[in-house]
Amino acid sequence: MNFIKRFIYFFYYIKETDYRQLLKFIKYVRYSAGKARLVIVIDIIQSVFKYNISIKDYFSFRFYEKTVEERRKWAGSGFMYEYQLVMNPLKHRELLENKIRFLNHFRQYVSRKFCTLEEVIAGEEIIKNILLNESGKAVLKGSRGQIGAEVEVIDCRDFHPETLLKYMIRKKYDLVEEYVIQHDGLMRLSPSGLNTIRVFTQLHSDKVEFLGARLRITVNSQVDNMAAGNPASPVELETGIVCGPGVFSDITKEDVFFHPLTGEKIVGFQIPYWKDVKDLAEKAALLTPENKSVGWDIAITNSGPELIEGNHNWCKSLWQLPVKKGLKAELEKYL
Repeated sequence: MNFIKRFIYFFYYIKETDYRQLLKFIKYVRYSAGKARLVIVIDIIQSVFKYNISIKDYFSFRFYEKTVEERRKWAGSGFMYEYQLVMNPLKHRELLENKIRFLNHFRQYVSRKFCTLEEVIAGEEIIKNILLNESGKAVLKGSRGQIGAEVEVIDCRDFHPETLLKYMIRKKYDLVEEYVIQHDGLMRLSPSGLNTIRVFTQLHSDKVEFLGARLRITVNSQVDNMAAGNPASPVELETGIVCGPGVFSDITKEDVFFHPLTGEKIVGFQIPYWKDVKDLAEKAALLTPENKSVGWDIAITNSGPELIEGNHNWCKSLWQLPVKKGLKAELEKYL
């Protein structure tokens, strides 16, 4: 154990903690697990150092319910940070961090139109085409935004090129994309936002191995991230069938077997074009061999899969929570 490193991590976690949420979770554990507040706090601190997890991980992973042996199996924030530094070196991450570079590099797997702030300023014809796209919507992004931050869906009827330019500058967006119209089946499941599939890949000996797949489900939200309060479900790799309920990172929320708003059944849902989804993820992984472990966000349209983005710092909670078990051993074999 590198005590100094974990001590640094601990202070970072303290700095980044949402204390309103922390108090909410401590209160929940006090009553659900019957533990005193001081006992919980001491256990959190010990777990941060012993298991290389964050304060939030302690609750998300439900460590307050788990044995020592069970706790050892979870890949926490500290472990993932170190693992992803090895697999995706800092000098090679720009391709995945910069959405504009990403779209250009993976253009063959991107059907939607997009243009940069510079192209909007230059009055390129493509911005007019985007504002007239079939969906009637467009997506504004900060090219370096993470976990759904710096993303806004707009109604194209409210803008023309000049007003859009002013709006993008004011809100500090530098990328505009045509809105992706998702597959009819996914639209029935949840129409409030784009429901993407996160496919985790690992490049090993020049071959792509799949670490898992999860369906991210929007609930009255334009983005599908778990961090935004949405559930996610595990997807069976061989068949593309959702094999578990929607799970939240918020420990106070119950798993959902049916969509809370549409009533559509989640477990048993067949991901359309599943073979094509896996093929796309595999081909994309081979296009950035310098980044060996990537979480790919893939949308499904009526015509097939559409690559949205790739994440070098893919979420360990999205990977582990839906299957309700720690998967650290799955990664340790690659180190």
